Amino acid sequence: MSRAGTEVALLELPEPSSPGPGQILLAVEAAGVGPWDVLEIDASWDVGLRLPAALGVEGAGKVLAVGAGVTRFAVGDRVLAHEAPLPGGSGFWAERVVINADHAAACPSGLDAAHAAALPVNGLTALQALEKLDLSRGQRLLITNGGGGTGALAIQLAAAQGIEVTATASASAAERLLGLGAMEVVDYHDPQWSTKVRGEFDAALTIATGTAAPALPLVRDGGRLCSLTSDAPAEERGITSWDLYIEPDAAQLARLAEQAADGSLKLAPEPLPLSEGPAAFTQVVAGRAGGKKLVLVPA
Repeated sequence: MSRAGTEVALLELPEPSSPGPGQILLAVEAAGVGPWDVLEIDASWDVGLRLPAALGVEGAGKVLAVGAGVTRFAVGDRVLAHEAPLPGGSGFWAERVVINADHAAACPSGLDAAHAAALPVNGLTALQALEKLDLSRGQRLLITNGGGGTGALAIQLAAAQGIEVTATASASAAERLLGLGAMEVVDYHDPQWSTKVRGEFDAALTIATGTAAPALPLVRDGGRLCSLTSDAPAEERGITSWDLYIEPDAAQLARLAEQAADGSLKLAPEPLPLSEGPAAFTQVVAGRAGGKKLVLVPA
């Protein structure tokens, strides 16, 4: 991106500077693409871009250099990270990126670059939302947009805790989500979807824009609602309602990476060459990824 508000395009950018204290320089092996990346374009999300710059706030790579004071990583280590703001002024959709070492997690040997890059934002968002909802085994959770990257991971993490999940998704995604642990999948294309489920959910995690309001009546008195789309409704009936915004967390990311490596957390990345970044961005922002997680791989 060359200047704020312009289209995403391929650019020739200078090499990033050497890592400063507490930072590491990565050779990017794969970088995730998500709907949140559009916020970087219109400056709605200040991630410290210094234009012209590469977008991308998640990825995986190999350490090329370490800054002063970095002891957790050495040259040659493989890591994954969600980073925002970007200390080097440029993001992961490039061949090199500078990040804070404290936000990086070691990449397990059994996790390839595409799967590692697909994990940070979706995984951390799902985990942080579920931790804040604080549900117990046997309690019921409604997840909207269960077929997306965050929703699919939230279903798996919740099901592993014995939480009973009902998810909204397209009919084509139902079999996949049931296989990931959902107890019930409701077709969100049905305008009456909210009347097709049994209410009295202990909590709702709303991931699709505009679903927080119809989800609220389905939550029991004193329950909880977490919105990932900045549209949490006003609290009523003792229901706690809030918007959640992801934070980098290396310890949480390390746990998620181990689960992905041992197969207990399933991902479905679709690697694309870095040259297809603009097209991938357009596809994801328009909601045409079909539940797939697109990742960019430098040549």
